[in-house]
Amino acid sequence: MTPKYDAVIVGGGHNGLVCAFYLARAGLKVRILERRAIVGGAAVTEEFHPGFRNSIASYTVSLLNPKVIADMKLVEHGYRVIERPVSNFLPQPDGRSLLIGGGLERTQAEFRKFSQHDADILPHYYQSLEAVADVLRSLSMQAPPNLGDGLGAMIAAVKQGRPLSRLSIEKQRDVLDLFTKSARSVLDGWFESEAVKAGFGFDAVVGNYASPDTPGSAYVLLHHVFGEVNGKKGAWGHSVGGMGTITQIMARVCADLGVEISLEAPVSRVLVDGDRAVGVLVESGEEVLGKRVIANVGPRLLYERLFDPSELPADFLRRIRAFKTGSGTFRMNVALSALPDFTCLPGPGPHLQSGIIIAPTLDYMDQAFTDAKALGMAKAPIVEMLIPSIVDDSLAPVGKHVASLFCQQFAPELPDGRSWDNEREAAADLIIDTVETYAPGFKASVIARQIHSPLDLERKFGLVGGDIMHGAMSIDQLWAARPVLGHGGYRGPLKGLYMCGAGTHPGGGVTGAPGHNAAKVILSDASLFGRLRGRG
Repeated sequence: MTPKYDAVIVGGGHNGLVCAFYLARAGLKVRILERRAIVGGAAVTEEFHPGFRNSIASYTVSLLNPKVIADMKLVEHGYRVIERPVSNFLPQPDGRSLLIGGGLERTQAEFRKFSQHDADILPHYYQSLEAVADVLRSLSMQAPPNLGDGLGAMIAAVKQGRPLSRLSIEKQRDVLDLFTKSARSVLDGWFESEAVKAGFGFDAVVGNYASPDTPGSAYVLLHHVFGEVNGKKGAWGHSVGGMGTITQIMARVCADLGVEISLEAPVSRVLVDGDRAVGVLVESGEEVLGKRVIANVGPRLLYERLFDPSELPADFLRRIRAFKTGSGTFRMNVALSALPDFTCLPGPGPHLQSGIIIAPTLDYMDQAFTDAKALGMAKAPIVEMLIPSIVDDSLAPVGKHVASLFCQQFAPELPDGRSWDNEREAAADLIIDTVETYAPGFKASVIARQIHSPLDLERKFGLVGGDIMHGAMSIDQLWAARPVLGHGGYRGPLKGLYMCGAGTHPGGGVTGAPGHNAAKVILSDASLFGRLRGRG
């Protein structure tokens, strides 16, 4: 069997496109196989009701790495992000509201409505968080050491840990707190206002089927402050044209380098010859052979559905089956006849261009998770609403709008044998009613809605358990242990098999980092193989 390609990539999401770019730029012949009729994975823009378009799953920009943006020349090809004037807006049950972002002084002024202490300490909190985030940003663009590979891996681990060791003892304590403690424990150590703690604690439950009281949830909070928009660290924004604009640009850049992208080409299994992955079988019956197979799908989908169990090491497969998935996410898009009008802050304003968060306290978030565990869904869900059509008139007809509703906590599997196919409409009603509580008239303004339950997310985008992160971002599933210790460096358990998706370091979000890092490893391996052949 003569391989036709140097690399065959399973899945055309953004990390697969990033990986393909770097490999093709280095001269490799690459083919991407995407099961859907559109490239981009979960970062796509689609019309969901006549005249109304939106980012269907992934919905906002911050984490996309500046190096990837620069290397792929995305800006030159039309990439444009509009920064939020304020980051987040949190309506409160007592009729007050909290705005976070738009500059330190503006945020401090908001905090003073709730606590002078919290306003005073805010600069120190930002400094503490940013010092840790800076170190972890650098680690996010490096392949973790493949622990278990002996002295070389140990040396690599020491090198990567050196920046952390150079931090002051105070900052090292912050690192320990953020990696091991709950979000509540960390935030209680800084702030006294429940509204302020909720404003920061929301990031700890985004894509995290857990309570803010769960140990390790503070790291998820940290993961969401890695990003930047237009050079501003920690900022968030809207990609003009929706998230699909990003991946469509990436696809054009890849095509210009000769990458072949096949749509409606679902892969049914990885082809194995002895101890090596040699290609893939497409559901159409086509065999696509390659020197390397690179998976941009989640670890559980890859190893549980695209391999025969006999082809994988028994211990490895056992641990993959135990890899935690299910982010507790329910995703909706709605077409609106009018903008929502919030009782606590009536009328239009910068707050409608922010992340509108219905989760007023950490107790509210904890209760949402408690309900989801017992009942399958929160009685009062956590909702983040974005209204991108305010700044992007390409998404909706004049005078009308689209909104993204990103919601937690909804169990990956419902108890008592219930199915999301039967419960999805009721869950959607609950979400709409939750927003209605704070913005009367919202329900009547909904023209149409597109629903993605956890099961819908799995079926449509291949996200096992509806997990938007491809796997829980818990301490046991990070860095060199993502997805399994000994295979955290993007190399699979078979020769010629690699992983480049969010189920690898540094995890979820539209970052491009896994694709970038995997490509570096693949090209390093190819170079080493070439040198060894030359010696022979």
